[in-house]
Amino acid sequence: MTIAIGNDHAGTDYKFEIINILQELGHEVINFGTDNSDSMDYPDTIHPTADSVESGKASLGIILCGSGNGAQMTANKHQGIRAALCWNNELVALSRQHNNANILTIPARFVSLQQAIGFVKIFLSTEFEGGRHQNRVSKIACS
Repeated sequence: MTIAIGNDHAGTDYKFEIINILQELGHEVINFGTDNSDSMDYPDTIHPTADSVESGKASLGIILCGSGNGAQMTANKHQGIRAALCWNNELVALSRQHNNANILTIPARFVSLQQAIGFVKIFLSTEFEGGRHQNRVSKIACS
């Protein structure tokens, strides 16, 4: 699977660890994020990440910033994106099961690296349940 990843300066350290895990799991990674800790504007890396998922170049995306809020808001401006801001395992699973989230948003300053890696594994291994949830998901986009 191809995974797009984007981050601002607050998510750089976690991003490199997540990329290593993704590659160990056999996934291809497209890195749109900054590779250093110099302050930068998160939309500059989040929009290309969301574009990649929306266009189908990547199957799923992972985005990181300090609180996760700005990154999630930016990604969700794209009609084909359902970015979920998650800070525990249950939210990650539900974002996939009930909302068919295609981008995981991680608040790097509020979760540990181990938690973040766990979130990624849950996100990638959890399937959308469809059924009653499909009708709701179909109503999300403002077309």
